[in-house]
Amino acid sequence: MTSSLPGRVLIIAGSDSGGGAGIQADIKAVTAMGGHAATAITAITVQNTLGVHGVHPLPLDLIEAQARAVLDDIGADAIKTGMLGSTGVVERVAAVLDSCDAPAVVDPVMIAKGGQPLLPDAAVQAVRSLMVPRAALLTPNAPEAEALTGVAVGDLDGQRRAGEALLAMGARAVLMKGGHVPGETVIDLLLTPTGETLLEGPRIETRHTHGTGCTLASACAAGLARGLPLEAAVAEAWAYVAEAIRRAPGLGAGHGPLDHGWPVRDRT
Repeated sequence: MTSSLPGRVLIIAGSDSGGGAGIQADIKAVTAMGGHAATAITAITVQNTLGVHGVHPLPLDLIEAQARAVLDDIGADAIKTGMLGSTGVVERVAAVLDSCDAPAVVDPVMIAKGGQPLLPDAAVQAVRSLMVPRAALLTPNAPEAEALTGVAVGDLDGQRRAGEALLAMGARAVLMKGGHVPGETVIDLLLTPTGETLLEGPRIETRHTHGTGCTLASACAAGLARGLPLEAAVAEAWAYVAEAIRRAPGLGAGHGPLDHGWPVRDRT
């Protein structure tokens, strides 16, 4: 049964000054899906639709203090993690996740849309050992899944094999995103220990896809925070993101943002 109160989502991720990805996209997505977004910012990035021009990590104590301040007062019905940036941050966030019962949606952010690395190689092992086993839902794209598992992801069979490897590493569910997999149809594959669900639709030919991963993970977290079953939360989030891509406003000269606010406008 869903609650009449807004689902509380604590987002632990980096800030995107261009507003298309990161904390900014997360807040917009959670709000559009009827939730309350609270944040613990891990880093300030200097970026726009053309790329990431600088990354400035915040102190570990400050990152953890933000999260614990939210949990101690407001609480959380779900936690979403995005850009963590270092082994130290991963370790602190893992400790935060262990201190509460809220399910964690873990988006293992490693590379920005423009190709800039957002996670050092040394921290990938920390994500593999500390974040994957704590994920109620893990949402990797193909390059992230390959980095975590060593399994090539070039088609649906590769998505399935990498997802099964991530389940074996401890994730309770894995949403293998298919945007990087070639083909006219985009297939996202939800894997759980009891089965799989395919979410598929025609590829939308557009360069305005900045922040799709952040947005999808946060929308999933919002659904879980509202009390939806996993499959329903993922399906709702998937449909929301597909429409947000279709309605992208076309901002910027590079990879532009989605239209995060379309459900709000449609309700008014």
